[in-house]
Amino acid sequence: MTLDGHRPNRQLLSDRIRDELLAAIHEEHMAAGTKLPGESDLSERFQVSRATIREAVGSLVEAGYLSRVHGSGTFVAFRPRLRHTLERNLSYSELIAQAGLRPSRTFLGMERSEANDTESELLLLPIDEPVVRIERVRSADGQPVIYSVDSIPERYVKGRPDRDLKGSLYELFKRIGCTIAHGEATLAPVLADAKLAECLQVDVGSPLLRIFQVDYTTAGEAVMFSREWHVPGVFELSLLRRSP
Repeated sequence: MTLDGHRPNRQLLSDRIRDELLAAIHEEHMAAGTKLPGESDLSERFQVSRATIREAVGSLVEAGYLSRVHGSGTFVAFRPRLRHTLERNLSYSELIAQAGLRPSRTFLGMERSEANDTESELLLLPIDEPVVRIERVRSADGQPVIYSVDSIPERYVKGRPDRDLKGSLYELFKRIGCTIAHGEATLAPVLADAKLAECLQVDVGSPLLRIFQVDYTTAGEAVMFSREWHVPGVFELSLLRRSP
């Protein structure tokens, strides 16, 4: 045990089994409503104790991927891992719909203010130039999967009604004649703080995948800085790596 009384090895093992179980649900194409094998069967399959299985299954129940029905067992509630290639900018709503799930978008808020240091650097703006920040959560079959904050120089959307900024931003740029040619993204694992946990309906300290991306027009202008936090196990990100 550590000085604070925790047992790190067991917790790490249950996290690993949780991830392996989530992957198995995807790889075996278990649809929503499929009954999960019992603890004994899972314990034998993964070669761990029933207590570890119980912890791993419990965390997936809390995250909304599984549901327990008293007297009947544990069932798949939400199918994880929607494949998304990083080589192409794609609307997440479109991606979720292509996977046969019901996409939805929750608009959390919007603000207009001067660009902060990061926005100024990445969008090549004067420090006092106004930007619009749009805060949203995307869900698949009602399960939150992405929390995002998008920053756009206000000059690109000046005079547009707020309702235009609540839909697809890529479609909005097309309508105003500003074609996005490519984006440059960086990925990093992070842990959910209180706000992210609330927005994504996960526990504080849960692992998330953070993606920061800057989108550029065909003329090379930086027009949008996006910050996204993804619930792991929902999207399977792929990337084609070419030989030198």
